[in-house]
Amino acid sequence: MTKKLTNQNKKELLNILKERFEKNKVRHQNINWENVEQRLETLPEKLGSLNEMELSGGEPDVVEYDTKTDEYIFIDCSKESPIGRRSFCYDQEALDSRKANKPNHSAIGFAEEIGISILDEEQYRKYHPIIGFDNKTSSWVQTPKEVRALGGAIFCDYRFGRIFTYHNGAESYYAARGFRGILKV
Repeated sequence: MTKKLTNQNKKELLNILKERFEKNKVRHQNINWENVEQRLETLPEKLGSLNEMELSGGEPDVVEYDTKTDEYIFIDCSKESPIGRRSFCYDQEALDSRKANKPNHSAIGFAEEIGISILDEEQYRKYHPIIGFDNKTSSWVQTPKEVRALGGAIFCDYRFGRIFTYHNGAESYYAARGFRGILKV
């Protein structure tokens, strides 16, 4: 699903990412935009994934540089779960199990299509203080295999000054629940 970007699209996306980067320096202290941009220039498929994150309302931004893997970490920094990725059930198995009122997609399936992963619970908790997201929405997070094997899936949100992790049937979907992505570049 990730589309190859034209030179104009690439330029526009890089401008959006640079502007967001400069407005939110607290998210990425000690990271230099020129280094990030140089890396992105050499990885058009990652730029395509970032474009899909942007188009679906994620507002991706750099939140970390992993010195062990030499990768910049982008996540969805939108205040609420990305609008273009809500009302999805958890995965393809859950989508296939619905006989009526099927959602348009699944969180795992959509993430794979655009070349990203969904946050796991640890990442959600780690990056939440930097951004302060999901005060009105919730986001599916990667679910442990043993929970998924029993038909469930987990999601997180932020209420009453703390992060909560909940469970639901993986086939459920809600207008206020989406997912947050992570992309390593």
